[in-house]
Amino acid sequence: MTRTLQSAQTTEAVKRPGRWLALSVLVLAVLLVAVDATVLGLATPYISEDLAPSGTQLLWIGDVYSFVIAGLLVSMGSLGDRIGRKRILLIGATAFGAISVLNAYAHTPELMIVARALLGVAGATLMPATLALIRNLFHDPRERSLAVGIWGAAASAGAAVGPVVGGFLLEHFWWGSVFLINLPVMAVLVLVGIKLLPESRNPNPGPWDLRSVVLSLVGMVGVVYAVKETAAHGFAWLTLGVGLLGAAALYGFVRRQLTMPAPLLDMRLFRSRGFSGAVLADLLTILGLSGLVFFLSQYLQLVQGRRPFEAGLAELPAAVGAVVAGLIAGRAARRFSVRAVVSGGLAAVGLALAALTVIGQHTGYPLLGAALLVVGVGAGLSFTVTADVILSSVPKEQAGAASAVSETAYELGAALGIAVLGSIVTGVYRDFTGPAGTPAAAHESLGGAAEVAAHLPDPTAGALLDAARQAFVDGLTLAAGVGAAVLLAAAGAAWFLLRGQRLEDGVEHP
Repeated sequence: MTRTLQSAQTTEAVKRPGRWLALSVLVLAVLLVAVDATVLGLATPYISEDLAPSGTQLLWIGDVYSFVIAGLLVSMGSLGDRIGRKRILLIGATAFGAISVLNAYAHTPELMIVARALLGVAGATLMPATLALIRNLFHDPRERSLAVGIWGAAASAGAAVGPVVGGFLLEHFWWGSVFLINLPVMAVLVLVGIKLLPESRNPNPGPWDLRSVVLSLVGMVGVVYAVKETAAHGFAWLTLGVGLLGAAALYGFVRRQLTMPAPLLDMRLFRSRGFSGAVLADLLTILGLSGLVFFLSQYLQLVQGRRPFEAGLAELPAAVGAVVAGLIAGRAARRFSVRAVVSGGLAAVGLALAALTVIGQHTGYPLLGAALLVVGVGAGLSFTVTADVILSSVPKEQAGAASAVSETAYELGAALGIAVLGSIVTGVYRDFTGPAGTPAAAHESLGGAAEVAAHLPDPTAGALLDAARQAFVDGLTLAAGVGAAVLLAAAGAAWFLLRGQRLEDGVEHP
């Protein structure tokens, strides 16, 4: 009798009208974040020219967004469980649009870094809320898998639309315009979301513990900062101190969650091998990819001389592959197995990155395009299935916190990837030998070298640019090799950790 009643309730929930229209609003939120993340890479050469940041400041502009969002995702996901996921999504989208204006009109590197950090605060409310709402909108496992696939495909579509639209804007307007494209998307999201999105929350949430929020933020930012600074500048006592402070804060956060009756994050979730394996796979995948992707746009523009719009089009295969793979990932995981699809996807990305270790200044597009397509397919398969595993592993009341863990792994991986792999590229680049009298600014970034070369005689400028471009490519290929090793290791780990995991019910089977 109980099972029949539950089945009837599930059927009623599945047939709830408007759930697919509501999903379209969540897709807009994903597009908002994905477009913002991808256009920054294209705009980096222009930001370098206009704001003249140092190499370290340029890395901060690239990764401070991820630092802040990683530190706040768990707190914001838990807050959404308490005050309502619809409410926090609409508040966050409004703030995201408003702060995008501040990014667009930043006139110093310092202000740009602050603006990106504030954007991270707003962005931390969006992604966990969208996944949590999907968990509560779609109770049928197969429909939820399709919805998660569409959600992931939207993120990939944003990655495709961002460079193309951003490239068009950069060729016709100033770099700040790439941030202003967030405004119309935000406006549609808020106006339509008010009408279409159902509210959902944890009926017995408990208080929102501010001490846990502070511990989470300090811990994440402290640890990631220490990794970044050590990778970029080597050992320093101050960096060690910040890292130890961050580690102590994270330890305190975990201990506090274990003793609270209503924690911000239920640490018992990590007892599930499938949940932990999916989170680890996400973190390592993004770590291996993000640093490379951050510099790929610079490679296409500053090394190969492509215009921004052309560079955006050149990156399309990755997004197209991810969109297609995301839509079929759930079906593939049910036909084969979760671990086969996730491990296979990660291995494909690793092999594609390994292929990029042979690129040079004049590498033809067929190799680049093929590698990017394989990267997109592999990442689309992996990310879609791991997101589904994470969502199906928890009660719907904890959907916000669980989604936040998934997104925290994503953002933490992005920050660490840019910090570690980006620092490899920067470190190799800084050691290049240019013509006699080459200014120090040319060693800060490839954009800085291009700016210096513009004011030198042709023979000297040509020699400087050639040396700088070759050094940049050397750093990029080394980072690709490290990224490939990380992805192949992640594939092996996923094969063991996801053993027996299935999508139908989200539980592990022997």
